[in-house]
Amino acid sequence: MEPDRGEHPAAAAARGVTVTGTTASAGALTAHRPMLLGLAYRLLGSLHDAEDVLQEAYLRWLDVDRAAVAEPRRYLSRVVTRLALDRLRARQAARETYVGPWLPEPVPTDPSPFGPLDTVELRETLSVALLVLLERLTPPERAVYVLHTAFALPYAEIGELLDRSAADCRQLHHRAAGRLADERRRFTAGPAEQRRLLDAFLAAARDGDLARLTALVAADATAWTDGGGRVRAARNPVYGADRIARFFAGIHGRRRPGVHARAVELNGAPALLLHWPSGVRYALGVAAAGGRITALYVVGNPDKLTHLPD
Repeated sequence: MEPDRGEHPAAAAARGVTVTGTTASAGALTAHRPMLLGLAYRLLGSLHDAEDVLQEAYLRWLDVDRAAVAEPRRYLSRVVTRLALDRLRARQAARETYVGPWLPEPVPTDPSPFGPLDTVELRETLSVALLVLLERLTPPERAVYVLHTAFALPYAEIGELLDRSAADCRQLHHRAAGRLADERRRFTAGPAEQRRLLDAFLAAARDGDLARLTALVAADATAWTDGGGRVRAARNPVYGADRIARFFAGIHGRRRPGVHARAVELNGAPALLLHWPSGVRYALGVAAAGGRITALYVVGNPDKLTHLPD
């Protein structure tokens, strides 16, 4: 695969394209792309923003004296982390103008653009449920939590990436883990149980069966719908099994003609991609524990669905 005509080598490398000629050294960057993309995405919850961060990091890489860089992976991780944190801080100020609840951009992970998801930690830290919780953390807490939990980096190395002491990073991780602990117990179901509950929920919603819907949902569950002001969605989270059941039965009841549901894997977990006759699409995922759905996540903002299959 060749870079586009006139494309900067860093941009080509960010897309995973091997660059030849005088800029052949940029091709070495592609070896670290999946890990770096996964790092940026976990910090930002947006694949679009993560790709922008990688491209900027690669531009900086091409300008550095690479002979002086003993470990390219560590150097690039440092640059990506700092760029992502800068963007995260800027985004927090802009979030106040976002219409309705904000949810992460869902990403297909079969296959995964972030490399193999062969550990529980790598898969869990990509989940929408955890990414939503990470929004509660400060940018430094989020960075330390992701680097230590997802990538198993020691605190001393994280400190080098963030210009902090190892003790400081240990404390940041302890604080972040403590803030997430109670909520994480609500998201313990594995993929098979998530798929069973997701399929059963959609079937009950299509039948308009309020009793079945309510039985599938935990009493204190929450449903978030992210339309970004672009498509119809609830402007506020929907709380409680009864309200959630009525909300989804009203949307999907009477087996609306032409609505097609496709099973997909998003963010390492089972999900459904719902196609409406109008052309509007929604991605639906759940979190669960104790045999019931504890949270539902619906993303309809078309800007966040560009990476999903048709």
